[in-house]
Amino acid sequence: MARGDQIYVLRSLLNLDSLYEHHGIDCGDGSVIHYSKSGDEPEIRQTSLENFAKGKPISRRDYPTAYIAETVIHRATSRLGERRYNLLFNNCEHFATWCKTGASVSKQVRDAAPMLATLDPAALDPALKDALMGGDRADVPQLLDRALADARTLWESLQPRYETARRDVQQWDRVAKEALRRQREDLAKGAIRKKLKAQQEAQRLKTELDRLAQSTETLVRNGQRLGIDLSRWRR
Repeated sequence: MARGDQIYVLRSLLNLDSLYEHHGIDCGDGSVIHYSKSGDEPEIRQTSLENFAKGKPISRRDYPTAYIAETVIHRATSRLGERRYNLLFNNCEHFATWCKTGASVSKQVRDAAPMLATLDPAALDPALKDALMGGDRADVPQLLDRALADARTLWESLQPRYETARRDVQQWDRVAKEALRRQREDLAKGAIRKKLKAQQEAQRLKTELDRLAQSTETLVRNGQRLGIDLSRWRR
C-alpha cells in the first residue's frame, strides 16, 4: 500500500453473516481518511490504519486511470468533517472512489445490490429507512428514484442472461438425447456436462433476480412509508 491508494477491508453488515467492503484513502503516514462510524453519526475522519482495519487484512482497489497521489489526498482532506453518509448513494466506497477517480461510484451497490438483496425484508426496513434519512430529507425522493433506476438497469441486464442460460439447458439436453440415439456416448457425456453447467448458471441468475425483485419491492414500500409516490416503479 502507498500514499494515495484506495484501500478496503471486509466487515460484517449489521451483525449478520453478509460482508461488505469498507473503503478509505491511505495517507501514507500510517493514517487513513474514511467514513468513520465510531462517533454518534458517520463522519469523514482521518484515523489510524489500525482503527480502519480493525484487525482485518487490507486490500487495494486499482484503476486503469486515476489521480496522482497528491491530488487524491487533497480531495480526501477537502471533505474531512463531512456528515452526509448514505448507504445507497454516499457511502465509504462512493467517497474513496471519488477521491481516486473523480466518479462517486459504489461497485457494491451496483453489483446486484448485494448489501440489500441478502437481507431479510424485516431487517431491511428499519436499516434502509435509517440509511435514507441519513441524507437531506428533501433529497430522499431523488435518491430512491436513482436506486430504483439502477435496479431496473440491473434487472434488464440479468434477465436476458437468465433466458439465454435456460435456452442453453434445453439445447444441450436435445444434443445429449440425439447423441445417445446415435450411440455416441462420448458426445452425450460432453453435452450433459454443458447442460449441467448451464443449469447452474440459470439457477445462479434466478437467485440474483429473485433477490433484486425483493429488494426493489422493499425500496418501494419504504418510499411509500416516507410518503413518497413510487407506484410507477411497481412491476
